Amino acid sequence: MRRLTIACATIAVTVAALAAASPASANPYHLIRWQDSGFCQIWDQGIPTTPFPANYSVVSVELPTFEAAFALKTGLLSSGTCSF
Repeated sequence: MRRLTIACATIAVTVAALAAASPASANPYHLIRWQDSGFCQIWDQGIPTTPFPANYSVVSVELPTFEAAFALKTGLLSSGTCSF
């Protein structure tokens, strides 16, 4: 019984150490603008596909968070770069 307790404690400490050591997954975001409508959309680079159809252009650099991408989109909406 004592060995089982020590083994469980060792496994728990190992899992906790690995979880703390691995970096958080942060997929970058881009802002894309559709050519036909002028609609700007936040695109998550973590999605393994590209937007369809391919009539879009990337209008921003990689942004680290969704909040940063949303703030940029709000600014582009107010300046008239994006239609809606």
